[in-house]
Amino acid sequence: MKVKITADSTCDLSPELIRKYNITIIPLSVIIDGNNYKDGVDVNPEAIFRAVDHGKKVQTAAVNQFEYKELFSGILKEYDAVVHFCISKEMSSCYSDACEVAERLGNVYVVDSRNLSTGIGLLVLEACELAAMGKSAQEIFDLVQSRTDKVVATFVVQDIGYLYRGGRCSGLEALGAKMLRIRPEIVVENGKMHPGSKYRGSYEHYLKHYIKDVLKETEDIDYKRVFVTHSPCEEGMADFAISCVKEYGHFREILETTAGGTICVHCGPNTLGILFMKK
Repeated sequence: MKVKITADSTCDLSPELIRKYNITIIPLSVIIDGNNYKDGVDVNPEAIFRAVDHGKKVQTAAVNQFEYKELFSGILKEYDAVVHFCISKEMSSCYSDACEVAERLGNVYVVDSRNLSTGIGLLVLEACELAAMGKSAQEIFDLVQSRTDKVVATFVVQDIGYLYRGGRCSGLEALGAKMLRIRPEIVVENGKMHPGSKYRGSYEHYLKHYIKDVLKETEDIDYKRVFVTHSPCEEGMADFAISCVKEYGHFREILETTAGGTICVHCGPNTLGILFMKK
């Protein structure tokens, strides 16, 4: 059975990984002052941050049913089936729209990742490996859907103003965090984002403590791979985080990726996350 793995652009996989695993990505939309752009196609995080700095209104929009139909029907001309990955249905209408189209077309299996960013990417890579082993679309779907609760996805945000504009925290929380220079941790659980620990100080200080907390307090880590995923950040910040991951974890594969436009609209610059799976 010839199975194609596809995902929304929110999976934040690097171009190198997309090519290596032959993944097809469909972009969400980023809307800047009413102008529609495609995530990773004609808009990038730097352009989004410039727009925010200039006071422009920046929003995101889900993939619509027409776009999903075009994607899936085109792929089914060459492949027997599609396994598609969406950002958590709690965060976007992508999943419900993809399911509507999948039901009409048939042979399209839509996975609710219950996650975002490379929390989705971890599941996508597992699906690619299963497809390479010759598993059927149904087998791949069943296996990865059952693994969604094994994903550990956390981020530390430097500019909480982006979370406030996206409705993820109150104005009072944002003001307090800014005044106290708090770097809040965001944890993805049950398909939703929740506040975690709070950190302060330079990135060398708070990242070291954050990564130590994440890797030392989590039992049953699957050391197969870990993602260090970040929005555009200060020079040296990502390398420092990777060195901390090596210090506190024993992962066989450490993958660094840059968050795409959709994620960056809501997290801002200098956001960095550690994402891996439990056994």
